[in-house]
Amino acid sequence: MGLDQITSDIAAAERNAGREEGSTQLIAVSKVQPLERVEAVLKAGHRVFGENRVQEAQGKWPALKEAFGGVELHLIGPLQSNKVRAALELFDAIHTVDSEKLARRIAMISGEIGVTPKIFVQVNTGDEPQKAGVALAEVDTLVATCRELGLNLQGLMCIPPVDEEPSLHFALLAKIAKRNGLAGLSMGMSSDFERAVALGATHVRVGSAIFGDRVRPAG
Repeated sequence: MGLDQITSDIAAAERNAGREEGSTQLIAVSKVQPLERVEAVLKAGHRVFGENRVQEAQGKWPALKEAFGGVELHLIGPLQSNKVRAALELFDAIHTVDSEKLARRIAMISGEIGVTPKIFVQVNTGDEPQKAGVALAEVDTLVATCRELGLNLQGLMCIPPVDEEPSLHFALLAKIAKRNGLAGLSMGMSSDFERAVALGATHVRVGSAIFGDRVRPAG
């Protein structure tokens, strides 16, 4: 589909939902993508990107940030406590805060190195035991903790179960965010971002529809 098509589709979804055009930020998910594809999207003028793994991003983005000004990098994959410092040195936003322990470590290291990343609490909207994200019953408590810690809390994030209608989970996330006075909704991927926009997504995470199928390194 490509960047232009996705941008156009997001704008159309915003219009159809009666939302202000440009109110949804497109995060181009560049995980496991060849460097030339990422550079092509950068050369097209896009500056907001998402990565799943700190280590992969460390090998890719310092040089790209130097070559292309104004890049904003979002971590959209799980963050281990021992990778927090490295993540905060590179990423402008963390979408996967799902425990008090992780929130406290981010707060501590953010203070040490003087950064204020945008924070999203990841919600396990399907209460799936195998999936990351805070349980539905514990969301409000974690949101309150993030606020007490002084984190730059923007909103909530979810990844719906693969075998369920995503709109149900997007609507649930929006309801929880509203209850907690949060404006940010990080939801929607290549297959369902238009439905996410219709339900108020402020950030959609689109990879393969922009870059093409992922290319994993051999071996």
